[in-house]
This record gives sequence, C-alpha cells and structure tokens, in this order.
Amino acid sequence: MAAGVVLTACGGGGAAAPEGPPESLVLGLVPSAEVDQLVLDADQLAELLSAELGIPVEPVVSDSYAALVVAMQTGQADIGLFGPIALVQSVDQAGAVPILQSVRRDSPSYHTQWMTNDPAKYCTTPVVQATNPEGNTFNYCNGTDTATAGPVGEDAIGAIAEGDTVMFVDEGSASGYYYPATQIQEITGIDPLTGIDAQFAGGHPNSVLAVARGDVAVGVSFDDARNDVFEEDPEIGSKVTVFAWSPEIPNDGVSVRGELPEETRTAIADAMTAVIATPEGAAAFDAVYSIEGLVPADLDQLDVARQVAANFGG
Repeated sequence: MAAGVVLTACGGGGAAAPEGPPESLVLGLVPSAEVDQLVLDADQLAELLSAELGIPVEPVVSDSYAALVVAMQTGQADIGLFGPIALVQSVDQAGAVPILQSVRRDSPSYHTQWMTNDPAKYCTTPVVQATNPEGNTFNYCNGTDTATAGPVGEDAIGAIAEGDTVMFVDEGSASGYYYPATQIQEITGIDPLTGIDAQFAGGHPNSVLAVARGDVAVGVSFDDARNDVFEEDPEIGSKVTVFAWSPEIPNDGVSVRGELPEETRTAIADAMTAVIATPEGAAAFDAVYSIEGLVPADLDQLDVARQVAANFGG
C-alpha cells in the first residue's frame, strides 16, 4: 500500500477508551528530506512490519511533527516516529507511550555541535585535526576531538555576547535550537529569544555552510553535519572548527497510542526490533531515518528533553 500524505495539525478530541487488539495499524512519519522518497521508503518498512506483526500496517506521511502528535491524539495514527522534543509532546499531549529510541554511531543519544570560523575567540585550547568515524578529517578544539559524550567545552559559549549572531537550524529542532539556546541562557545569562540575533539556516548542512562561508562566526548543528557537506566543500574540515557540545540529547524514537492494549504495544516494539535485525529491515530503517539500531526508550533522557522544551513553552 502506498503511503499517504494526509495528516495535518487540525486539532481533535480527547483520548479514547481502551481498545481491543487492532485489526490493522497506521504508521506515521514526518519528512526529514524529500517527501516522495520517504513515501517509498515508508512503504517498504510498513510491509516488513506487517509481515512480522501479522496484520496490515499502513504508512502515512504527515506534514509536521505537530500534525503527527494530533494524529496520535485523535486515533489517525497508531505508531509515530518522532524527534526527541516531539516524542515528549506525543506523550504529554496525546497520551502516547514511548517504546523505542534510535541508535546511531553506537549511541542512543547525540548532541549539538557548536562551530566557528573564529577559533581565536572560541577555542581555549589549540585547534587540532582528527579523523572521525566516517573517515573525514576535521578541526576541533576544547576537547571535542576526544570526548565521547556532551557537554564539552561549554565555557567557550560564554564568549557569545549580547547582540551576537548565532546560526541555528530550525525553531523546532532539538539539536539545532532547543538545546543550544538553553546553553546560551544558562552559560551567558542572555535571553536567547531576545538577546541575540538568532538566524535559522533551515537545515543542519546549511548551518555548516553558513559558518564555512563566513556568513556568521558561530553556528550549531547535530554532530557531525560536516560529513553531509564534505563532498560539496572538501575544505570544510579546515574552514569550520567544532569548539563545544551540548548535553546529550535522546535520539529520535517511537511512540504508540496509549489506548492500544499493552500486549499490542509490546508486539510493536518486538516487531520493530526483529525487523531491524534483518538485512532487509536494517536497509529499510536506514532509508527512512538513517536508523542503525533500536533500544528501549530512556525515560530519564526524555524527561531532560521535556524540561528543555518547557523553557520555550513547548
């Protein structure tokens, strides 16, 4: 069955009563890149999940995380793949139950990287070059070349002054806005909503390129978005220096409607874990969201994400 693009954020009623075992399920996703390709990739993933669960799974591509949260609330979607902030919102606003978190680079979490083209200002240690797990050689300072988890180099964020321009990614992005803006507030005391010139690149690679071009002195992205522009600009490694990391952010994850029976929720988690363990399933999850593995949702990390979102009224 071809994935539809039908879910929009249009509000809805309250939670439904507990249900019996479903005869079919709707899997909701949100585009992170090109919509048409996600539709095709979602179809393949849904087919594999359907075969594992023994009931039809219909993939539906929503137009935003907000719309997918509403879809979970109103029963239009049973399973949702969410970014970390939206995953928390699906729990708090739609009564969903988080069941799984994604694994990438052998970790269920990631962090914001702070980047600059002015290391003299933001590096308190010498700039070093190191080769990352993807085999690309990049510039680092303040311990970001050897660290395994954030936060790292946070003191350097204190060099940001009132009125400075910072290139963020998107106002709905955990690593591209929520977490780094929180760091600015906590470390400098500057209100990130009013005290800096916040710009939004519209994508993590775009933020990297803005720093590389010299459009801004400081930008943020996920770690390590420089990989995504290496072919476009082979000199990115020397143009952009990573000088700090945010605290760890839970990876995107999976939640299911709270009204589904507990045995169904468990079956969905088991099915996803089983599917990704197969070559076909691994390829399908990678194609959808570059997911390399799945582990049980870390509720403590999600609570940190909830607190970060609350600072912005999320």
